[in-house]
Parts: sequence; structure tokens; C-alpha cells
Amino acid sequence: MDFKDSPEEAAFRAEVRSFIETECPPELKSAGRGGGGGFAAFGGEFAEVMRTWRRKLASRGWIAPAWPKEYGGAGMTAFQQFIFNMELAEARVPGGSGGIAIGMAGPTIIVHGTEEQKQENLPGILSGEVQWCQLWSEPGAGSDLASLQTRAERDGDEYVINGQKIWTSGAQSAHRGIMLARTNPDAPKHRGITFFILDMKSPGITISPLVQMTGQAGFSQVFFDNVRIPAKNVVGEVDRGWYVNTTTLDFERSSIGSAVGTKNTVADLAAFAREAVKDGVSMLRRNPLVRLELADRMVEAQMALMLSFRVAHLQNRGMVPNHEASMGKLFSSELSQRIARTQMKIIGLYGLLTGGDQAPNRGRYATSYLGSVSSTIAGGTSEIQRNIIAQRGLGLPRD
Repeated sequence: MDFKDSPEEAAFRAEVRSFIETECPPELKSAGRGGGGGFAAFGGEFAEVMRTWRRKLASRGWIAPAWPKEYGGAGMTAFQQFIFNMELAEARVPGGSGGIAIGMAGPTIIVHGTEEQKQENLPGILSGEVQWCQLWSEPGAGSDLASLQTRAERDGDEYVINGQKIWTSGAQSAHRGIMLARTNPDAPKHRGITFFILDMKSPGITISPLVQMTGQAGFSQVFFDNVRIPAKNVVGEVDRGWYVNTTTLDFERSSIGSAVGTKNTVADLAAFAREAVKDGVSMLRRNPLVRLELADRMVEAQMALMLSFRVAHLQNRGMVPNHEASMGKLFSSELSQRIARTQMKIIGLYGLLTGGDQAPNRGRYATSYLGSVSSTIAGGTSEIQRNIIAQRGLGLPRD
């Protein structure tokens, strides 16, 4: 694997770096540095600052850089997308903040949707005016998603939905959602599932926020009681939604942004230990265990970067990373927990504080420690990732 940019890639990297330096609002650059509370420190000003930044990104098609140009994207290659996300993360500034809308709903509609679905949904995704959520997991169908039981029954020109979803991120603020529901209960479990676009304001939808131990409510339960969806909102073929969902799209999957963010987190923690001075001596100098543990975390953060490079390298050669992506996810999610534990060791009893003037980093260390518990569950459990690595990477039998 060659870590050097080609001349074209180097020119593109320089272009992105220059764009961030000259066009990114200074408030975003300052908020992303130093661990002073991050973008949340803006309060109500953040929305207007982000609108300004989005407009500048949109002028180059960089809101959805991997989308085809005819749909408002930049048509980037896999490695251009890698470079773009890496430079944003290195500068500690956000991208278009599209999340599920840009990364999942939009690409799926582009590949499998009708022209009417594209015209109706893509403009709102690019503008950021329409928020989306993903309605996948159910109380009895998490890692084994094909066991989902939410039903969709045809009634004329509509489908009637009954069931429950759980762990839905951002459901409270979402205008639309992408969801899977079972349309043929007699078919094998990976068949008989259909992919829908859902209006989250439809009658019969009840959203119940789930308060996590961080005190935040980023997830929700969503209940469907005879919710009607127009049949025109089916994406792809009826009963073939599983294959729509698992279509391998030519979009960024290297997680380089989170890998660089991990490296930045460790660097910030080292800076905190360096600045924590007692009797004229910093914690970093007086405690060799702190130095050794931070060195371990930084080496591991660099390993996470290398795993991301490997995924991007495979994509750039036209290959589909499978177990390689699982390796990156498994390593990075478990590393986030080790980093959180290191943070708590270094800040000591201050780790009990989740806010207030005395809380280091505005309480974000304590919050990240609590939130890291779920990192090895969300997005596919560590057990699932190990199975993929064993079966598809090492060729081991299922049993």
C-alpha cells in the first residue's frame, strides 16, 4: 500500500486544505480546537454559522461529495472522498452534517429510487432543511436485523404499518425516515422485507425518547399504529428491501474522520496532562504511568488510522472492503472505550462531573466515558464483527 498521494491527489488535498483555511467560518475552527466544549458552545448561533458553511460547501458540490454531479454532488472517487474527510477531521471542522440523509438515504434513493422519489427527496437532503432517521432495529431484531417483525400490509394504493422500532437516532427531530418492514411473513426471513420512505409526521406514529445514562436522549422508540404509507414510497422492489439495504454503494466507508478524531482526542488528553501542573511539575512529567498509557493510546490511534487507509486503498482499486471494514470498526470501537478509561484515570475525581465550571473539558470526559459503553454495540456488535472477520477474512466455518 502506497501512503503517498499521487500528484492529482496531492493537488486535491491542497485545494481542500486551502478552502478550509480561507472559507471556513473562524468560529467553527476555534470551536473545534482545545476541547472547550466543541460546537455546542455556540448555542443558538451554531445553526446560522453552519448554514453559512453549508452554502460554501454546496457551491463546490461538497455537501454530498460522493454523490454524482447530476444530483448535486461532486462525483468524487473513493480516495478523493477519503482525502476530503481526512482534511476536515484534521482541521476539526464539520462537513455538511448530513449524517443518515447524506450517507444512507440519499445514496439509496439515487441507486434504487424512482425519478419522482429523487425529485421529491434529494433537494431537501442537500439543503439540510429535511432531517432523516433510520428505522431499522427492533426490540427483538438488533444484530439479527432480518428477524424484524414490523408489518406492512397492502391496502389499495397504501401500505398499513404496525410494529415498533428502537434505538432510532434523531427520531424526535426527523421529518422523514427510511425503514424496513415485513411485507411477506411467509417468505424466508431475508426475503419478504420491503424498503420504505416514511413521513415521520404521519398519523399513528408515536415517538418515545430513551434517556441514556449520559442524561441525553439521542435515541427513541418509535411505535406504529396503523400508519399509512403511499405505495409510491417503496424503494426498489417489494419483498426485496433487504437487498436494497445491503447494496454495496461506492461511497466512503473507511471511517477516516472518526480515526483522525480519535488521534485528536488522545493529543488533547496529552495536552491536558501537560498543563495539569502541581508544584511546578506537570502530570505528564511526574507520573510515568500516565506517559506510558498515553503512549499506548497514541500508538493505537495510529493503528486505527492505518486500518482506515487500508479500507480506502481497497476501494480505490475498485474492491469491496468487507472483513477489512469490520476490522476497523471492531478496533476503533474498543479503542474508544480504552481512551475513555484513560481519560477518567487522568482527571481523577473530576471525572464525576458532567458539567459546571470545575468539570474538565466542560464535562465532556465524563460524558464520553458513559457514552463509550455503547460503542461496541452500535453499528454492529463486536461479536458480529468478529464473526465477519473469522468467516469472510480467515475462511473459518460458521460452526
